[in-house]
Amino acid sequence: MTSIINTSMGAREWLMLIVLSVLWGGSFFFVAVAVAEIPTLTIVTLRVGLAAVTLWVIALIMGLRPPKSIKIWLVFMAMGLLNNVIPFSLIVWGQTHIASGLASVLNATTPLFGVVVAGLLLADERATPMKLVGVVAGFMGVLVMIGMPNMDVSSQGATLGQMAILIAALSYAFAGVFGRRFKDMALSPVVIAAGQVTGSSLLLAPVALYIDGLPRFLGADAPSLGIWASILTLAVFSTALAYVLYFKILASAGATNIMLVTLLVPVSAILLGSIFLHEALEWVHFVGMGLIALGLAVIDGRLFTSVRNRKG
Repeated sequence: MTSIINTSMGAREWLMLIVLSVLWGGSFFFVAVAVAEIPTLTIVTLRVGLAAVTLWVIALIMGLRPPKSIKIWLVFMAMGLLNNVIPFSLIVWGQTHIASGLASVLNATTPLFGVVVAGLLLADERATPMKLVGVVAGFMGVLVMIGMPNMDVSSQGATLGQMAILIAALSYAFAGVFGRRFKDMALSPVVIAAGQVTGSSLLLAPVALYIDGLPRFLGADAPSLGIWASILTLAVFSTALAYVLYFKILASAGATNIMLVTLLVPVSAILLGSIFLHEALEWVHFVGMGLIALGLAVIDGRLFTSVRNRKG
């Protein structure tokens, strides 16, 4: 039976969620760079494979060992399927047909799916009117900040690309609910993250070899150094470190709250672009960020409870 957890977030959980959004905020950019020279499934396999190596090295340094239970490894593989294989593959493939900005907007529907899926499947995370209002406000903030993208339905590729990102968001929602079971297994978040991406690697490697063929790492067709830098950043920071934080937040704050990160990812991406690429911040960005902040405050609930208590 899944343990009942505290579904409100404290300062520590909010800080981890913000850091996670920064780690994932750059992933759309790095994927967009990598798809120029490396096939879709090869990118995803390299991402999770290198992340697995990184995490098991960290785990061994910490004195942690892989679990021996076959049941736990089957759970790792199922989580890897829902949280890595399906969404990563669909997002990378989708970005070959639609712009990364549109992909990030569609990905921000994850909390909408999450509220519904968690509300239906988890007794302690039932959807409330305030939570639904907060998620919708946050999603509207994403649309305002990025701008309503052109939902191009004139080509089959663009339509399928948009559907792929939405299915990825739904898969993330189910992963958040499924991942709640790790709380009862008394495993370190590092081991859980390592097990998940290892399971993903085992599932993806044969499929990638069959569809994409052997990757060409040498010779004239070898990826450039910039491509390798993007892959390594995706693996080490946007995957390995990110999923350690992901499972820490999931264990303490629940499935619905962890999916709020997708509302913060576009904020992080725009701020990172402003800081490192000197991209201009316009008034719509601040309005959008304000709406996202309002939505998160509504979902968190403590600010409005405090106001009501003072009035009372």
